[in-house]
Amino acid sequence: MAKTQELLRGYLIVGTDELKRKATLKRLKSRLDPGLEAFNLDERVASADTDPNELVTSLYTAPIGPLRLVIVHGADKLPKEVSEALIAYFSKPNPSCTLALVADKLAKNTRLYKAVAALGKTAIIDWSPLDSRDLPSHVMKIAQAHGISIDAAASQELIARVGDTTTMLDTQIAVLAQICRDAGVIRKSDIEEHVARTAEVKPWPFLDAVSARNAREAVVQFRLLGEGQAIRLLSLLTARIRELICAQPLSSRGNAPSLAKELGKQDWQVRNHLRWARAFEAGELERALHRCADADAALKRGANASQTMIDLIFSICGVSS
Repeated sequence: MAKTQELLRGYLIVGTDELKRKATLKRLKSRLDPGLEAFNLDERVASADTDPNELVTSLYTAPIGPLRLVIVHGADKLPKEVSEALIAYFSKPNPSCTLALVADKLAKNTRLYKAVAALGKTAIIDWSPLDSRDLPSHVMKIAQAHGISIDAAASQELIARVGDTTTMLDTQIAVLAQICRDAGVIRKSDIEEHVARTAEVKPWPFLDAVSARNAREAVVQFRLLGEGQAIRLLSLLTARIRELICAQPLSSRGNAPSLAKELGKQDWQVRNHLRWARAFEAGELERALHRCADADAALKRGANASQTMIDLIFSICGVSS
């Protein structure tokens, strides 16, 4: 919402993107008269004890100046009687008050969601988490806001280390921007040196590295996950090899939509499958599938999990062990 835009009588800020949610609330609060926030701002957290009458009274309280702002966090946890009181309030709201309901999620078919949506086209502010494929470019935008650039490899590494919470990403980039100010760019080596790994390690980078026949990265990712994950990773890897076998006949035609339909996935989930499949000669993927079966049998016999998986990685990637 622009600074000059007239505020609606109510908003629903929904989604778990903390950074965007925080920025939205900051813009709302900036509309209050400076120095009068103590009189014109009521910010609270919803609970089972929230009193509907007391909340409605706060909404109808006249501001000192042109605007009163009431913010209710955890609006998805409001008791039914409070939600119903707010629905009734929106039918005749205080023209000098804006109510901001903040929720991690709220179904579109709920009466409260519909009541807020009816206030105007901009009443619903959806800050749902970004899709993983869009997150690296978002990280680059965060870096630009801090007056520095970050390359693609560094973006991926930062996400892998701290997770997808935008507040954490912003905090880390703010620190890195100071460290890397002279260079003007944040590189992967800077992430590796200055950022501790706090996020849960996901298996997808491991699967992608094997699919790309990047043995070095695959071993790095496997070691991050740990040999205790060997059975699970082998199952996922076997499924990925089968997907690439399905992709190989389509690779020459570049028919990704057909592959996505065949595998029951979205296009973006298989966007690299055709390229990866082309990197394997005829029969290589089938032989890789047999090696997965051999590795599974070996693990079940009690073979060393780390050595078994690393040997399998080297075999699939075409690297001599």
